[in-house]
Amino acid sequence: MAAADPSSFASPACCLTRHLHLRCRVDFGARARGGAAASPRRAGGGARRCLVLDTKDLQVFKVTANGQDAKFAFGEKHKFKGTPLEITLPFELRRGQEAIIEISFESSPQSSALQWFTPEQTSGKKHPFLFSQCQATHCRAILPCQDTPAVKLTYYAEVSVPKELVALMSANRDGEMPDPEDSSRKIYRFRQNVPIPCYLIALVVGALESRQIGPRTLVWAEKELVDKSAYEFAETEAMLQIAEDLAGPYVWGQYDLLVLPPSFPYGGMENPCLTFVTPTLLAGDRSLSNVIAHEISHSWTGNLVTNKTWEHFWLNEGHTVYLERRIGGRLFGEQFRHFQALGGWRELQNTIKTLGDTNPVTNLVPDLSDIDLDAAYSSVPYEKGFALLFHLEQLLGGPDVFMGFLKAYIQQFAYKSVGTDEWKKFLYSYFKDKVDILDKVDWNSWMHAPGMPPVKPTYDMTLANACVALSQRWIKAKESDLGSFSSADLKEMSSHQLIEFLGQLLLEAPLPVSHVKRMQQVYDFNAITNSEIRFRWLRLCIQSKWEEAIPLALKMATDQGRMKFTRPLFRDLYNFDKSRDLTVKTFLEHRACMHPVTSMLVGKDLKQDQ
Repeated sequence: MAAADPSSFASPACCLTRHLHLRCRVDFGARARGGAAASPRRAGGGARRCLVLDTKDLQVFKVTANGQDAKFAFGEKHKFKGTPLEITLPFELRRGQEAIIEISFESSPQSSALQWFTPEQTSGKKHPFLFSQCQATHCRAILPCQDTPAVKLTYYAEVSVPKELVALMSANRDGEMPDPEDSSRKIYRFRQNVPIPCYLIALVVGALESRQIGPRTLVWAEKELVDKSAYEFAETEAMLQIAEDLAGPYVWGQYDLLVLPPSFPYGGMENPCLTFVTPTLLAGDRSLSNVIAHEISHSWTGNLVTNKTWEHFWLNEGHTVYLERRIGGRLFGEQFRHFQALGGWRELQNTIKTLGDTNPVTNLVPDLSDIDLDAAYSSVPYEKGFALLFHLEQLLGGPDVFMGFLKAYIQQFAYKSVGTDEWKKFLYSYFKDKVDILDKVDWNSWMHAPGMPPVKPTYDMTLANACVALSQRWIKAKESDLGSFSSADLKEMSSHQLIEFLGQLLLEAPLPVSHVKRMQQVYDFNAITNSEIRFRWLRLCIQSKWEEAIPLALKMATDQGRMKFTRPLFRDLYNFDKSRDLTVKTFLEHRACMHPVTSMLVGKDLKQDQ
């Protein structure tokens, strides 16, 4: 029996979707995706006639059940959850029986799951582009579905697109053919045989090219970025092999990467068989490839074992960050793993400073009744979740002992959806000889209290000490000491250490403007294109009220749309009285080109809600 999901209207307890057959046509003129979805549903409970699905801004034209017309009606529209679609079957569905429900529908041009680009908005400037982002609850804005991670289904899809474009989905490619109804179009076919939650259904259509970078990996991008991307992500197969060694076999077949236009709102999205990534990872030196390790890790934690509802999102993300850092440790050494872990703790401190340490969304397991998941999204499930697992690793016998647990957890719950209580019960049964240690953990504070965790894990400080020392020198420096800094300070530092150095400064009170000016003189941070360094540097400048940085910060906030960068930059610029008006004006000018979720959230941040 699936737990009730406060983020969904669907009723999987009485009727469960097992498979989806999707036929759709992508229309760039109308900015709509029309299609039909046929899905066999199996009844649970007693005899059923009614079925409730999630929708958001969809038109529904017709519903049939086993070929017979079925009545349907929309329920009351909710401000962010969408509208329930209530279907009355023309017959009773008894426990264990299956029915094929076919729905003819069309998405809205304003669909929160889709971003449409004109040719001018792409790198190539010749062809339009479309991509979807369904996590957490936007699949309902593409098709009527049981939009809860408690329900997993396989799918087969046929997608008609203009023949000069390529379509890709979160599935293995299954051939293409001319569209028999329109000679200017072709149909791409896809098959996903591993059951997945709806939020992992994904589609992209554009003028895409690919390069092979491994035995099971192509990298896809627009022509202008494809070779750069192939270089940047060359370590993908090595990471996949380490992940298999740690977590068990990779069950998805292909592992492709897709580099999206800059407005993609996340660092990456773990769509099965086709990870979506932001072009802000293209640093030129492979230094931001930990995001690829993260998305690879989701093939086990998230995609294979899935959080049952979004309150348990930390099960997806905490375990994935843990696996990602284990991969980093194998590639670059255990000190590096600890250094990344410490960087995550700083990130958590920063998030909690922004959200407030009594804010209930900073609970590891928050109450999400009537909470917009997009507005609640933060690094908390990632980094607080990781901190708990790292703490448990240190209590229970070290990395190899804890990895034994994680591998067993993946085997136990593979192909299923799981909640925190089941995870904890399994932890206790796996470590049945260490129950006394587990009983000393303050579970209530970890899971159900806001703010920072009750315990800070122990970190190897070898790589962090240089960052701490240099940041302290700057914090303590008086005007007369500024001459003591020189470019030699950074000579021995990696880009990861520069990120940590700037991250440490952001946790402190803003530096005097004379200090950031001197920092620019000696370190020339403005010349660095690595997005993680540039983002922290520009935040530091704006928080120190250095007016010369305003145009640079506005440019970074609008040249790309990764929310991790865009939202904090816009917030800092808005909080600086000298740039507030220009910030609002710039946002309003760029709003139409932003991803719908980014536009909504930055609008809230800048008090420009529509």
